[in-house]
Amino acid sequence: QVQLVESGGGLVQAGGSLRLSCAASGSAFNYNDMSWYRQAPGKEREWVGTTTFLGNIRYADSVKGRFTISRDNSKSTVYLQMNSLKPEDTAVYYCKASSRVGLGDSWGQGTQVTVSS
Repeated sequence: QVQLVESGGGLVQAGGSLRLSCAASGSAFNYNDMSWYRQAPGKEREWVGTTTFLGNIRYADSVKGRFTISRDNSKSTVYLQMNSLKPEDTAVYYCKASSRVGLGDSWGQGTQVTVSS
């Protein structure tokens, strides 16, 4: 398993941008699919997007065209660039590592993103 630490959250006005980072430590980062999830108060955790270990990327419809996921395997870090933020994007954002070599899943502790109207 890997250990994950998210950073970059904060308070931003609607229409603004933030970039979240998720730094991984441990083994075999390159062999993990890396995903972003978010959880708003009173709601279930929802999937935001995934970059596979091969570099394929998928997004939830709610963020498509506004959010961009990227990864830097040399730094064992995955990023979530969030543009055109809306108040409904307010949530705690989590990254998740899903091992493709049988080491299971790992979650970060989350970082708060608050978008004011």
